[in-house]
Amino acid sequence: MNEQHPKIAVIIVNYNVTFFLEQCLNSVARAMEKEPAEVWVVDNNSVDGSVEMVAEKFPWVKLIANKDNKGFSKANNQAMLLSQCKYQLLLNPDTVVEEDTLQKVVAYMDEHPDVGGLGVRMVDGKGKFLPESKRGLPTPAVAFYKIFGISRIFPRSKRFGRYHLGNLSEFETNEIEILSGAFMLMRKEALDKVGLLDEDFFMYGEDIDLSYRIIKGGYKNVYFPETRIIHYKGESTKKSSVNYVFVFYRAMVIFARKHFSQKNAKLFSFLINSAIYFRASLAIASRFIKKSMLPLVDAIYILIGLFALTNYWHQANIEFPREITSALIYGYTMVWMFTNLMVGSYDQPVRLKKMVLGTVVGTGIILMFYALFPKDWQFSRLYILLGAAWVIAYYWLSRLFLHLAIGKRFIINGKKNGNFAIIGSSEEFERVALILRQTQPKVEKVVHVSIGPEKEHNAIGTLNQLDQITNIHKIDELIFCAKDTSANEIIEWMTTIQLPNIDFKIAQPDSLFLIGSNSIETAGDLYIMDINAISHPVKRRQKRLIDLLTGTVMLLFAPVLIWFYPNKMAYLHNSLRLISGQLTAIGYSAKATGKQSELPSIKRGILSPEDRLSKVDTNIAVKLDLLYAREYTMLLDVQIILKSWKKLSRTV
Repeated sequence: MNEQHPKIAVIIVNYNVTFFLEQCLNSVARAMEKEPAEVWVVDNNSVDGSVEMVAEKFPWVKLIANKDNKGFSKANNQAMLLSQCKYQLLLNPDTVVEEDTLQKVVAYMDEHPDVGGLGVRMVDGKGKFLPESKRGLPTPAVAFYKIFGISRIFPRSKRFGRYHLGNLSEFETNEIEILSGAFMLMRKEALDKVGLLDEDFFMYGEDIDLSYRIIKGGYKNVYFPETRIIHYKGESTKKSSVNYVFVFYRAMVIFARKHFSQKNAKLFSFLINSAIYFRASLAIASRFIKKSMLPLVDAIYILIGLFALTNYWHQANIEFPREITSALIYGYTMVWMFTNLMVGSYDQPVRLKKMVLGTVVGTGIILMFYALFPKDWQFSRLYILLGAAWVIAYYWLSRLFLHLAIGKRFIINGKKNGNFAIIGSSEEFERVALILRQTQPKVEKVVHVSIGPEKEHNAIGTLNQLDQITNIHKIDELIFCAKDTSANEIIEWMTTIQLPNIDFKIAQPDSLFLIGSNSIETAGDLYIMDINAISHPVKRRQKRLIDLLTGTVMLLFAPVLIWFYPNKMAYLHNSLRLISGQLTAIGYSAKATGKQSELPSIKRGILSPEDRLSKVDTNIAVKLDLLYAREYTMLLDVQIILKSWKKLSRTV
């Protein structure tokens, strides 16, 4: 690192995003080779190993480890109060800066002493321009146009598109009003005059407030597109969140009361409060429709089929007990839908075999309870089997229709095996290819693209041929090795190859993860070596089902089983906590606590994988936890419980 006293301080506030933070710091380190910087990481009490990672891999970073979550404003202020650098850069951890970013922004600020704040051109993980890179002041009129969607209809209008200044070119330097908190460079002289971030804003709105105060202090804010950054989690990824709607728009109310006249503030507050309920209602309705519409339609059609089957039975002079028939039909439908949900029939992409499995499991459960029913309720096993056949037929026919009519999310049996291109040296290619094959279930082809002017012996081409390689080999995903390719090159290719079906990932050196963004809804995807299994929604539901069944069996058979346990109160307490979801039956080992930062988070467990063995040291416990996370199945949980059932009264 250059020992010259730096002009710029880079301040990053982190909260439980250790993988993004590592990538961000790697990019900042490379940018510091051209412009020395003082780097601060303020951690807001993360529990994912972020503090340990920074201390181990980036010892030159000035680290502030808070014991609670102080929010974005207060955490940034902690570092800004300590730093004496001429320029203060607030940078989000889910960003990647180019190698010349710090050099260019410092040079621009040196040449323009009237500029108090500066923002840069931001792109998302697909290389698409993020409109929040340049924003106008959210006056009541501007807020009205944005809240009610008028700005979306006329995005280039100087009047209606003012929130994102759509009339200004994304490629030209321009004076703007509001900077983005994801990359917010400010002159310390201006901050000394107007003050730091207002800590009344816990999250969102603080960048708008400070940007406005910089202008009121006599300085300019500038949008500077001569350098770029990747910002994975742009504003657009949060808009369907009800919590985001409330927090963001409430922040706007604080801003209005602080800066507008009493009359305008009241008007703004009225608009914002109207917007809160309008947007929140839309968000809730949108999420409800997305989550519930398909299961609701499925339930209706399944019920129609079962009632039609019942009617056919009546026409054949086979009478069912009318007072209970409807209840049983509704009950059967709920069981079949529940088991299909548990096995993943409602996950995308569509898997027809899961629908067969879910229905068969549901049928087994129904037949098991059927044997316990009173004789008057046992009207026909054949009816149940024919009902199951109808459920399978309906699921298949409906998903085939959705596959043909809509495609995308309803593609049957998922997307084809993927073609991947890894851009980097031979050594990095081999390392990243291993990560890829261990984290992705469908890999058709992995090709190597070398970075030099001459292709290496195992490469199919060089970096300057990337667009041709992408087309000829029908590449689905480009993976750049950060050790060998610059951020400038990565961002340039991301913005150049604007194909809708191409995804991008970046592999950090000496790390077992790849970061990228497949869509605006799933920005910031992670491929983490070895440990994806237990994170899958289906696996999480299955694990929850095991917990419910274990807790229920423990409670139902407590009069008999409790005598096998010395700590009877702990046994009863654990059964209730399993049912309520406070504990899981199988968790990670207590011996390995603190060494599981890269494993997916799960609840505290009564048992752990190490209970299958008699004597286990810490290193073995860590490896068993890793295997458990990577290869999780319901059967594995059952095996551990059957092997270690006498330990279910363990105090947790």
